[in-house]
Amino acid sequence: MAKIDHHVHTSRHSPDSAIEPRVLVERARLAGLDTVVITEHDYQWEPGELADLNAGAGGLVVLSGAEVSAREGHFLVYGLPDLARVGPGVALADLLKVVREHDAAIVAAHPFRWDQDFAGIVAQHGPAFDAIELVSNNVTPETRAKAEALLKSTPMGTTGSSDGHEPDAVGCYYTEFPGEVRTIRDFVEALRRQAGRPRHRAGAWQASGPVD
Repeated sequence: MAKIDHHVHTSRHSPDSAIEPRVLVERARLAGLDTVVITEHDYQWEPGELADLNAGAGGLVVLSGAEVSAREGHFLVYGLPDLARVGPGVALADLLKVVREHDAAIVAAHPFRWDQDFAGIVAQHGPAFDAIELVSNNVTPETRAKAEALLKSTPMGTTGSSDGHEPDAVGCYYTEFPGEVRTIRDFVEALRRQAGRPRHRAGAWQASGPVD
């Protein structure tokens, strides 16, 4: 099983994060993760800087997607060549089109947060997400309950992640996937198979409550 925190920010490219990249690596290894996917706000790490971080990661796999600030909310995208067509304020319909064109993956970050009408989004676009983030540092028990209720009528994949902005948060929640995840394509395919299982790390603060 691959243990993956797929939603985390660093101080290099997310001004609201206090996690330096090397500290992210250290904390991810201490948390027992196999892979961590950096998802800066509206920024995707360049291959060269990602390779530099992996070179000192001691076997931990570090990948990059992005958290896109669309008009309808925040969405995690993985497997795009760049973000040229999906800048801040992009309409979700256009974001979904670009994701599909590139055979990429999309996860709804912290659904229902900030009074987001996520049920209305799903009613309009259908179960268009490879997964929704069921638990994270920014998912409350109330928004989690809304997501669980929605999933009863509209099944989609689910994931857990830290949405970490502070070092202690890394790996508080994560997702288990069968097999190895060594590349972003591996991760995209695992998401598209809806193969993930949200988990929590014992002893970590669980903002969304524990996961069975």
